[in-house]
Amino acid sequence: MPTSSRKSAKYFLAPLAGYTDLPFRSVVKKFGCDMTFSEMTNVNAIAYNNEKTRKMMEKSPLESPYFVQVAANNVQNAIKATEIINEIDWIDGIDINLGCPVNKARRSGFGGVLLKDENKELLKEIVKAIVKTSKKPVSAKMRLGYDEIVAVDRAKMLEDLGIKFLTVHGRTVKQMYKGKANYDEIKKVVKALSIDVIANGDITDYEKAKYVLDYTGAAGVAIGRGAVGRPWIFLEMKQEGEITPKQKKEVILEHFNQMIHFYGDYGVILFRKHAHAYSKGLPKASEFRSKINEVKDAKIARELIEEYF
Repeated sequence: MPTSSRKSAKYFLAPLAGYTDLPFRSVVKKFGCDMTFSEMTNVNAIAYNNEKTRKMMEKSPLESPYFVQVAANNVQNAIKATEIINEIDWIDGIDINLGCPVNKARRSGFGGVLLKDENKELLKEIVKAIVKTSKKPVSAKMRLGYDEIVAVDRAKMLEDLGIKFLTVHGRTVKQMYKGKANYDEIKKVVKALSIDVIANGDITDYEKAKYVLDYTGAAGVAIGRGAVGRPWIFLEMKQEGEITPKQKKEVILEHFNQMIHFYGDYGVILFRKHAHAYSKGLPKASEFRSKINEVKDAKIARELIEEYF
């Protein structure tokens, strides 16, 4: 695959549990994010029509294309979940999670644990079943391996099974978020595949994205933690100008309002972590965080946010 042009590169919002919900995704789309994914959803919950999971799959009118990310640990429910997704018109595709490093997912056999050698056949059967059943495009997001690097082998297998593009996070599952992302291994995957590869890991500004695109030849980058507290990062990525402090305040308030609209009063509590991220590096941030942590009323929280930012 040739080295990608930064002008044609794609900038995706990487799924991030607890952060990249519908309110957050609706905000980043306004800044030129090319593609969004739902938070990781469990195929077992989808198969049994879990109400909370169904809500997690909803999308903003701004999101297009929009893929639902699924995690599977058995073939039967992977097929059932895919059949349900087939009938939801506003979902454009399915992304298979092969990288989630959290202990709960590992113990249950979801995500990155499927990259282990002993799970290779199960991984193959799950992906094969989803691709065969789906009436929509299927992609995948993977890590470099579980504890050993097997990225090229697994990536080639995924391509052969029919996925349309692949996002690669430059760490193993065991690394969690420690150490630096390994762009050498992502580069190897790019060279080995004919489908588009999206690079992920430690991309927090335009200069880093530029370096990663040039070095790996990836077709784009996926930004997860780098967008938390900075949803306007996609504006920076496309070199389309800078955001003013006044605009930042408007964005933060819109994000807060979206949280209340989507979650009701509980959105005040859920927004706290975002308020912490938005205030990072600003004067009297700790004082603001202490105040916002005590508030449960939407009106009072909104007043605090307006006053601080």
